[in-house]
Amino acid sequence: MLALIMAGGEGHRLNLGEKPLVSIAGQPMIAHVIRAFEVYGCDVVVVASGKTPMTQNWCRTNGIDLFSASGKGYIKDMVDAVVALDELNPLFISVSDLPCLQANILETINTKYYKSRRDACSTWIPLSLVKNYRDAQYIEKVNKIDACPCGVNILRGDLISEPQDEFRLLLKEARLAHNVNTRTDLQYANTFLRNRSK
Repeated sequence: MLALIMAGGEGHRLNLGEKPLVSIAGQPMIAHVIRAFEVYGCDVVVVASGKTPMTQNWCRTNGIDLFSASGKGYIKDMVDAVVALDELNPLFISVSDLPCLQANILETINTKYYKSRRDACSTWIPLSLVKNYRDAQYIEKVNKIDACPCGVNILRGDLISEPQDEFRLLLKEARLAHNVNTRTDLQYANTFLRNRSK
């Protein structure tokens, strides 16, 4: 299964250079995300842009497949990558700033997606869990619970340019609460990973 890791944005709020390369637990943030997908068995392609030239260099140096996008927006970059790669099957689309992601979470998402028999799957976590770690930027009701998207989705490649019938998966998973956008988020993620490694 293909996994696109979106890494073309500037990450202004964190203000520490290119966000995918910010170090967490001794490694670039994006390396943690890539490892989770590779352990799960996905073929990984990083979608970067002119806004993240060092991330592109890091991918080349580390033998990570790379798609150079226009940088005109998350959705446009994603669609352009899927079309250029001629991917027609369901694929993962993930943010690059979710360093606590693990393969077993991806397995759960993929299993629930196929059981749903829907075109697409978006992954959400309860707002109550998010508030323990960071500020919520976007909130909707999922299964009658206030929830936030975590940035890991599955979409059908053959329908990438049109609306898809979406299954909303709510997971009570602390690792998905660590979407790093601010320095406080970074501190929480570092602490979380250090504590889990003990």
